[in-house]
Amino acid sequence: MTTHIVRTACTLDCPDTCSLDVTVTDGVITDIDAAKTGDVNSFTQGFICQKVQMSTKRIYSPERIMTPLIRNGKKGSGEFRAVSWDEALDLVASQIESAIETHGVNSIAPYLYNSSSGIIEATSATNELFARLGCPEIEHTICAHTYGIAWQQVFPGLASADPQAIPFAKLLVVWGANSTASNSHLAPLINECKANGGTVVVVDPRRTGIADRADVHVSLLPGTDAVFAMAITAELERTGKLDADFISQHVYGAEEYLAKCRTWSLELAASECGIDVALLQQCIALIATSSPAMLRMGYDVERGANGGSGMLAIFSLWAVAGHFGKLGSGIVGSTSRASSARVASLLPSIDTNRHKVNMNHVGRWLAGADAPSVLVVQGANPAVTANDQQLMLAGLENEAVFTVVHDQVMTDTARYADVIFPATTQFEVDDAAGSYGSFVLQRVNKVIEPVGESRSNDWVGRELAARLNVEITTPRIADVDLEQSTVVLNTEVSVQFLHTFPEGGKAVLHSPLSELPLPAPQVGRGSTSEFMRLLTSATSRTTNSMFAEFNAPKAAVSVHPIDAQLRGLADGDTVVVHNELARVVLPVSVDTRMRPGVCEIPKGLWMRHTASGLISNALIADGVNDLGGGACFNEALVLIEKDPSHG
Repeated sequence: MTTHIVRTACTLDCPDTCSLDVTVTDGVITDIDAAKTGDVNSFTQGFICQKVQMSTKRIYSPERIMTPLIRNGKKGSGEFRAVSWDEALDLVASQIESAIETHGVNSIAPYLYNSSSGIIEATSATNELFARLGCPEIEHTICAHTYGIAWQQVFPGLASADPQAIPFAKLLVVWGANSTASNSHLAPLINECKANGGTVVVVDPRRTGIADRADVHVSLLPGTDAVFAMAITAELERTGKLDADFISQHVYGAEEYLAKCRTWSLELAASECGIDVALLQQCIALIATSSPAMLRMGYDVERGANGGSGMLAIFSLWAVAGHFGKLGSGIVGSTSRASSARVASLLPSIDTNRHKVNMNHVGRWLAGADAPSVLVVQGANPAVTANDQQLMLAGLENEAVFTVVHDQVMTDTARYADVIFPATTQFEVDDAAGSYGSFVLQRVNKVIEPVGESRSNDWVGRELAARLNVEITTPRIADVDLEQSTVVLNTEVSVQFLHTFPEGGKAVLHSPLSELPLPAPQVGRGSTSEFMRLLTSATSRTTNSMFAEFNAPKAAVSVHPIDAQLRGLADGDTVVVHNELARVVLPVSVDTRMRPGVCEIPKGLWMRHTASGLISNALIADGVNDLGGGACFNEALVLIEKDPSHG
């Protein structure tokens, strides 16, 4: 028996990018733990999440796809025959070639997400192949897209504040982020902030694990974040608490933004947001008097019709309040641009005039009269992650669409494929991992040989490119020189508007050429006496839909006791959650952490976890928000009623 430990880094879609020590015995992974000594990402703090520790349940799962497969049954039946790689690749290449010859490059739909891959795997030869062919680009509008556009609009080119500075803040506002579901290493920094005398405010409709640690919890109605931020801004101006010097030196468009905010009185805003005026006043006082003050901005705000307005208003609030220029101040956003820039600079830039497709609208494309001829899905499970689930399933069932899926296990989407390619996990490839929660770039070292006949994204892209006579210039990871196993880009904490500035040196609060020059929130976001606002929130069990095959969140709809009583529901009752799109049958969970008028079905469920195969996304339309066409996962209004077939 031979045992050794391999140092690597986690590539899952999580801000933390932990350093890992993986124990291998006779070629099999027997333990996965945090790296605690030597050259490690300090953000890991010596512990890792349960889902990574349990990764062997996926690596060696009975559902692991071990060989290329070709469908020999009805779409969705999961009936396939094993074939060689050559047969599968030749068939896919011929389908792509035929589709382009017959219908043109816009008949190919490359649905390439790969959010839990390293830098090379996420931007692999597969991406370059379809770009060089000129096929449509399916834009990643499903998550963090609006956030990124809003950041660039208000703070063009500015790096995120360093999360390591959180302990120095006297006020920390965590807005629309739940680090107990992801970003678990932020919690110790928040605890340290509190131990140093800092006040923590959490803005979230639910009482999350991180809200339990807060001094103040603001349970806004979903979609009212812009109003909340604008009302705070207006009151800061009325009471003379804006930072006039900072605005003069570092803010453009303040007057236009302030003019929009002045329409919101405290009473009107509190009513719109579903909170007490006293709570709004408490937050205003903290923002007006606390220094340094830091904002940890999450992605939940963008996931509604007012998503762009919410992001712009919150970023603008922090600018006019002048909470920059000191250690412990600023806005913690995504660090990915800095942490991965070194490797990204080596990747090819392909300037092609490609047709753009909003990822939120792929279901309607697949199910429509102009459906693509070939769909290639890599690193994604749209059967359960896309909005309007029934429309997406109708598209996946479309016999006119030849569907290729490259994945690790037999996902719901893979069951609809014509060809399945077996994919490697993060432990079976060499790569580089750039964090979006700290300023660290790490080497990902292959821990074990690929299980079965699984192959990497990059390998598949190169093999298809060879068959389609496309030259690939994306470097192999072996050709990328990281110089050492871990590269820490910033060893000293950099402070926004002290060491680093946006382009032009100013925050831009009014952008006349933008599709959303200023926040312009729709009002009337509350539920009614019948309808409830549906949230689809992340849990600590899955990364998007990954790992739900063995570690699924509880399939239930959570409601506040008040809402349960109004509907005559008891904990555990089987209910129907429905609207004009779908009916989802599942148990109800009566939960005091919910706010009245708001319900929640966890994201990450697979079709097997409900009797009908429909999950929360079946209730969510594929409409988009007000900036960049981002997804509206928190926009649905639903009715909840006891299921008559269950007594």
